[in-house]
Amino acid sequence: MSSSDIVSSLPPAPVANYDEALVGNHPLPDPLVGGDGQPVTTAEAWRRKRRPELLELFQRHVYGRILPKRPFEARLVESACDALEGRATRRQIEIRLAGAAQPVLHLALYLPNRSAGPHPCFLGLNFKGNHGSFADPAIVLSDAWFPDEAQGVVNHRATEAGRGTGTSRWPVEMIVERGYALATLYYGDIDPDWDDGFANGVHSLFTVEERHGDSGENSATIAAWAWGLSRVMDYLEGVPEIDAGRVCLTGHSRLGKTALWAGACDERFALVVANNSGCGGAALSRRNFGETPAVVTRNFPHWFCRNFRENAAKPETLPVDQHQLVSLIAPRPVFISSAAGDLWADPRGEFLGGFHAGPVYRLLGSEGMAAEEMPGLDAPVLSRIGYAIRPGHHDITPADWRVHLDFADAQLRRT
Repeated sequence: MSSSDIVSSLPPAPVANYDEALVGNHPLPDPLVGGDGQPVTTAEAWRRKRRPELLELFQRHVYGRILPKRPFEARLVESACDALEGRATRRQIEIRLAGAAQPVLHLALYLPNRSAGPHPCFLGLNFKGNHGSFADPAIVLSDAWFPDEAQGVVNHRATEAGRGTGTSRWPVEMIVERGYALATLYYGDIDPDWDDGFANGVHSLFTVEERHGDSGENSATIAAWAWGLSRVMDYLEGVPEIDAGRVCLTGHSRLGKTALWAGACDERFALVVANNSGCGGAALSRRNFGETPAVVTRNFPHWFCRNFRENAAKPETLPVDQHQLVSLIAPRPVFISSAAGDLWADPRGEFLGGFHAGPVYRLLGSEGMAAEEMPGLDAPVLSRIGYAIRPGHHDITPADWRVHLDFADAQLRRT
């Protein structure tokens, strides 16, 4: 059965609800009660039993199977120590699986020149290609296909007209001045963002059995994007100017969903930031508010495994919800960002996704979220589970980045 057949077999997607009185009242599954019904009361029991159990459930019911790790090859394409008017060293690197010609992950890396290394590093996927994310004429023009706004249609190859069009989302000057390196790559380098039956991108490098392609637990596109972030982490561990123990994942929107799943799967990431991640990200699936599982799987069937799509109309029957995804990052810091005008992403649901992960953090000897209620606008909570909501709409802005850097400073800086 194709993904389009699955989606067409679902009940009609509901009209989006924005009334809190209509969100429903479905109890959340307890992250500290195992599948056998027994409570988890020690850190050792969490690590040995409950965490692996939850990771298995998210693979089976939401994101699909984690793709196997494979050896990779990296080639330095360019290095310049005078980027950003001398404030940074810019490197461009090609990463691919050993022996495979395609796909190629094109990594752009900026290292601070004015602070001593090894540097903490923010790593994230971008929507516009590296050439679109920086106003830097030396960035190699992407040779990847870019989708148009109607998902499923291949639109165009990159052109010079797209150079620098996404710079507001990647304030590299601010980041390096704060002492952080920045690494990013185009998400379409890993897997294209349209429903092509997983014929392209990294899925094509694995057997049907390796990606569970004939089952409801098939590795889908978010899983592939998360896999790509871990392969970049493999590379960053060998860069002497990077402190591999302080690599921070960041992502906006669907890439915020990806950052959370990658951070849950790969404990090498020291900190995770999810900006406007919404349904399938930090927002609780059981809330009937804004974008729901039924809506997101109809619009983007390739993001999630078949089991999630088949149960999208009744998320209350799933054995997991997104607070448990956040809990899989514990005790590492996680920051959840919302925008007051982005009701589609359900800001309250995002807040609650972080808040209800708190018991796991406290069990592991850390603090949860230092807020019982949603904070006001522009009043960030910088506890181990952090949260902020700002005015405005669905975007990641320099103002968001300032808060994210403040959070990283508070959680990761060595004294």
